[in-house]
Amino acid sequence: MTVKGKNMKIFNTLTKKKADMVPVNGKNVGIYLCGPTVYDYGHLGHGRSAIVFDILRRYLTYRGYNVNFVRNWTDIDDKTIERAEKEGISVKELTEKFIQVYKKDFEELNILQPDFDPKPTEHIDEIIDLIKKLFDREHAYILDDGVYYDIATFPEYGLLSGQLLSELKKGVRVEVSDDKRNPGDFVMWKFEKPGEPSWESPWGMGRPGWHIECSAMSMKYLGGEFDIHCGGQDLVFPHHEDEIAQARGAGFGYARYWMHNSFLNIDNEKMSKSLGNFFTLKEVFEKFSPLTVRFFLVSAHYRAPLNFSDVTLRQAESGLKRYNDFILRIKEIAGKAEKDESGNRVPDITGLIKKAKNSFDAGLEDDLNISKSLASLSDFVRDINSIVDSNHLSSGGAVKIIDFMKMINSVLGILTFEKEILSEDIENQIEERNRARKEKDYEKADRIRENLLDMGIILEDTRDGTKWKKA
Repeated sequence: MTVKGKNMKIFNTLTKKKADMVPVNGKNVGIYLCGPTVYDYGHLGHGRSAIVFDILRRYLTYRGYNVNFVRNWTDIDDKTIERAEKEGISVKELTEKFIQVYKKDFEELNILQPDFDPKPTEHIDEIIDLIKKLFDREHAYILDDGVYYDIATFPEYGLLSGQLLSELKKGVRVEVSDDKRNPGDFVMWKFEKPGEPSWESPWGMGRPGWHIECSAMSMKYLGGEFDIHCGGQDLVFPHHEDEIAQARGAGFGYARYWMHNSFLNIDNEKMSKSLGNFFTLKEVFEKFSPLTVRFFLVSAHYRAPLNFSDVTLRQAESGLKRYNDFILRIKEIAGKAEKDESGNRVPDITGLIKKAKNSFDAGLEDDLNISKSLASLSDFVRDINSIVDSNHLSSGGAVKIIDFMKMINSVLGILTFEKEILSEDIENQIEERNRARKEKDYEKADRIRENLLDMGIILEDTRDGTKWKKA
């Protein structure tokens, strides 16, 4: 497989500008995405980050790159310990439970499984080895409560986030010690506390800090220098800043490009548990199909804030229906004998597809400008629908269109192709039954269901609406 077209441009948080994405190793691309801390149900913010960088992975694969995609689970952390204690179960029981929850949510969102999904608790040796290197290079020191990184020994500290060393404050998801050399110093190894999981190390029993986990695991699977490190905007500081300090402080090149998706707003306010506007994926799936949620979460540029509300989800639902209805319409034509009823020349479908593909690619190669790509796809659907309305589309042209839409969907992951075309009579009966159920005329609804069953059609009422399958 060869890489098609020019280099993709991405906005690099490290340099604060767009640049050509030039892989470390030819057509092989290594991507690390900071995954969730698995102590609770996943929320829409987790969904956005996972979907945005699923699109990145899919697009690079579509372009011909061999992508090695790593997404971790943080299974040891203050939050996992506190939640496990509250529930009266082990940390392992808690985290394994929520890892399965996340996997199910991500599968419903049509997010591809990572090539590797490491957990810190299974990479203690790699974490200890990295801390040893930092001691050798005089970046680490020991206090009563753990092993710390001395940020004053790393002159590049603050380059990613723009934080100045003189302005750094204590705290931010790290143990605060009055004995630290600098307010921004962070813990890499926390010494054992009663009742907490712990492992042996050269410095005493304990557990890894949050930041060291990702530095060690990303390099384990992608090498000392790799291509792209991704995550939510909230991870820029201190998490990703500290990752860089650890990896480069130990002598590695680490990630070349850093990509961060913006926040999700709920009715124009930043999503936050403290504001009470916090929605889990599980809750949202009760009202909207997972593919509608996926379409909504990819509908805006990843670096722009995205506003969630019932209105914006309904808009996404309507937009996705338009695409899927289009596919059904074209599939119906693809199954017919090739014929131009008007007697006019059949339009150049190949030319329209090429134009749409070029525009779709141009959007995504410009820092995942999904808005531009979706606009080009919308224009293509409008133009093809106009041709169909004029009865000018041949079955051969329809087949080409379906093939093109499948190729596009290998990147987007939002469209449905497997649904068969029902006869107009059966479609009308299903609609009539839905109206009867809405009006609480259950006797009529049951009668229609039985009639359709006699015709070989089984109906299933789901949270996503009425589904059908052949008996």
